[in-house]
Amino acid sequence: MTATASATESVTIEIGGIPIALRTEDAAFRDLLINRYAGFVSDSPEFESELAVELSEPRTALGSDDDVEVKKQGADWLIQRGDFRARWNSVSGQGKVRQSPNPYAIDSVLRILHTLILARQSGFLFHAASAIRNGRAFLFAGVSGAGKTTISRLAPPDVCLLSDEISYVRRCGEYYRAYGTPFAGELARSGENQTAPLTTFFFLEKGPENRIEGVAKTEAIRLLLRNVLFFAEDRELVARMFEAACEFADRVPIKKLVFKPNVQVWELIG
Repeated sequence: MTATASATESVTIEIGGIPIALRTEDAAFRDLLINRYAGFVSDSPEFESELAVELSEPRTALGSDDDVEVKKQGADWLIQRGDFRARWNSVSGQGKVRQSPNPYAIDSVLRILHTLILARQSGFLFHAASAIRNGRAFLFAGVSGAGKTTISRLAPPDVCLLSDEISYVRRCGEYYRAYGTPFAGELARSGENQTAPLTTFFFLEKGPENRIEGVAKTEAIRLLLRNVLFFAEDRELVARMFEAACEFADRVPIKKLVFKPNVQVWELIG
């Protein structure tokens, strides 16, 4: 779907080449969105999906730490947590969000919405850091404490950091591209709005020396799925994500990067 947004009431956030218009009558909230997603705000009036955002006071008993529910009803997806409730139609691209007036609620809605869109395109949001070096993109995933923030912080000046927390990958024919995201982790800064072909997916592990090891395909798929952000309670979409992960493992080199926390590790990358 491609439509046109009202320039006076909408802010269009384009992540991964997918523009989503957020329409609100609250001028202060529009300013908050522009500041929060600086670098990812699109000047184009066209969008693929549109969310009408209505602000409300947060419920006293629930908040952003509550579990997310993502359920399908026909062509509609119902997405809710303590601080927001959203409905999005996957056919028309239209949706509504009622949320508390904070940026964390809409941030979560956008992440979930992108996972639903990407699932239909064999793409992913990964819990991973990502970067571009010499025109090629690299992803770095791992359990908490494995070193995603560390590898990002150690990046030399010629590296373009796409994200230290949430990495965006889309399939483009026979290969995949990585895109920058505004979803920040411990570095507390937005990634660069850049893109490049994905060259290698690394699983991080801290060790006494810097080295790269191979990963068996079955283990690679297991680790991939553990790092995919996906919230939907839908059997068909879950099966599609599993197939997409298998295809990804066939086309993208998946390796283990054992490293010491020093800048020399980047001599092995790129």
